[in-house]
Amino acid sequence: MHVITQKRIWEAKQKWPQAASSLDAWYRLMKSSEPGSFAEMKALFPATDKVGRQHVFDIGGNKSKYPPA
Repeated sequence: MHVITQKRIWEAKQKWPQAASSLDAWYRLMKSSEPGSFAEMKALFPATDKVGRQHVFDIGGNKSKYPPA
């Protein structure tokens, strides 16, 4: 998966420092994967919802949800 910018991840880590390690783990997983469909994305990261054309990831046990920018 192509992650366009780390800026939003960095901003989220500043705003929610308790989620920093979860965000780092999510970033590494997404950066190293190439899901070809939403089903493959869901298999890779089960806590993903589709909202319109965007994916919303549940990172950190449903304490925070981060939509893509």
